[in-house]
Formats: sequence, C-alpha cells, structure tokens
Amino acid sequence: MDKLLAMKMFVATVDAQGFSAAARRLGLATSSVTRLVDALETAVGASLLNRSTRQVSLTEAGARYYERARSIFEALDEADASVADRGEEPVGVLRLCLPVEFGRRVIAPHLGPFLARHPALELDIDLSDRLDDLLDGRYDLSIRLGDPSPNDELVCRQLGRFERWLVASPAYLAGREPLHHPRQLLEHACLRFRYGQKARPWRLARGQDSLELNVTGPLRSANADMLRETALAGSGIALLADWLVHEDVQAGRLQRVLPDWQVSPGMANNSINALYLPNHRGSRRVNAFIDFCAALMER
Repeated sequence: MDKLLAMKMFVATVDAQGFSAAARRLGLATSSVTRLVDALETAVGASLLNRSTRQVSLTEAGARYYERARSIFEALDEADASVADRGEEPVGVLRLCLPVEFGRRVIAPHLGPFLARHPALELDIDLSDRLDDLLDGRYDLSIRLGDPSPNDELVCRQLGRFERWLVASPAYLAGREPLHHPRQLLEHACLRFRYGQKARPWRLARGQDSLELNVTGPLRSANADMLRETALAGSGIALLADWLVHEDVQAGRLQRVLPDWQVSPGMANNSINALYLPNHRGSRRVNAFIDFCAALMER
C-alpha cells in the first residue's frame, strides 16, 4: 500500500463527506478510494470513519488522524511552493496578519486586481490588532501600524505614513463655540483610544508650539472603529487615522477640528510597516505583497 496515497484518499473522503463524492472529485472509481481507506485503517490499527449509506463521519481517532494528515499535505504544498516561490512569479500560499480596520478598509478593496495579476498566489489572511509574533511561524508577513516590532530578528520595511485627525460630527459641533486652540478640547467630550489599560494624553503641535492635554470624555476603546462610530453618532471629538475617516470627512459626515494642529511625534508613531523573517527576504510572494502595499500608500 502507498501510505501517502491512502492518506490522500482519506482526507479527500472526509472533505467530500463520502466515498462517492471523493471519487468523483479525484476522477477515480469509488471502489479504489474505499479500498485504500480500508487499507489505511488496517495499517494504523484503528477505525477512522463511521460509515453510513449516505455519508461518512470521523471517529475520535479519525479526527486526530485527519488533522495530522492535513498538516502533512499542507507542509508538502508549502515545500513545493518554497522552491517555486524563488522563480519569476509568486506561487503558493502567503500567510498574512493585517490590522483589523486597515485590512478591511485599505487593503481588501484592492485585493481583486492584485490576485488577478498573480493567479498562482493564494492569500491566507488573519485580521488582528494584536502584535502577533512572527517568530512562531504562523505568518509569512505582518503589516503593523505605528511602532515596529523591537525584535531585531525581524526585517522591517516602512511602506508609508499616515496622519491622525481630530474629527467630530456636524451635529456635535453645531451650537458650540468654534475651536481655535487645543486647550478648548479640555471643555469637550473626547473619545480616546486606549493603549493597553490606559488612554494616553493628546499631544499636539503646530510649528514650534506643542502641548499635552489630559482630555476626558464618555468613551475610551482599543477599537478605532468604535470611536469612529461614536463620533459619527455625535457623541464627541475623536483623534483617528486619516485612512479611517477620510471618506467620512469628504462626505461631510465628519468635520476636521483644529486641522492646522498635528499629532506630536512623541504621542504616536504614524508609520505603516511590513515585518517578516530574514529567510523570507527573497520570497516572491512576500515581495509582491509588500510592493502592492507600498504602491497603495503612495496614492
């Protein structure tokens, strides 16, 4: 018995939820698929499938075996792709971790043309605002906003920069005294981003002038879109990335407040960075996605 082939038949049967469906997908006779799965069960000394007239289901031992078998075939595919990935065109699976809102609003709308240019490339994307460690091998590439990872084992390439804008809804600003200086923010409801367990003071600068403000308000959150939605609802002034609120400002749903004042570099790093392990430096997959992101940032 070719054990690797039998494992492939087993995985295909589970994925197709039946011997006949698996055989049709593989272009084989149902009896051939059944015979190889039976031989595999004999070889491992355990029943892997519960059989019925309509479909199959995994036994407890089968569930464990299926996960291991799938990981073996994924590793084989990755090994093939790692060789092909050094060629002219990116090939295989690229595992990415992107910030949640940045991934949804900035990257996702442009993925169609990127994938059309690279038909042999498959993206496997997680959206997370946590600073996941690339060293555990879960991701080939991570895009991070702000301070890059301090881990010197990672390669960091800056893709671009963004601005942070003070914004509020027209409804919130209506009937209130116009803001001419940041100190007036102390009299307003401020919607603050939380870093860890604390919301940082707002540090603003204009030319040689700078100041730090311990603003207060009804909401602090580690989710920027929560702050955006609350600002849209007219509940206060938020300090948010331009890429998150640019369309709202253009449409008049939000208005910029104190636009001639910028966030001080001491408050937050406004860089957009790509992080990856040194062994991916020559990867066509990684480089293709980095180039794609860098081009987006230049728009």
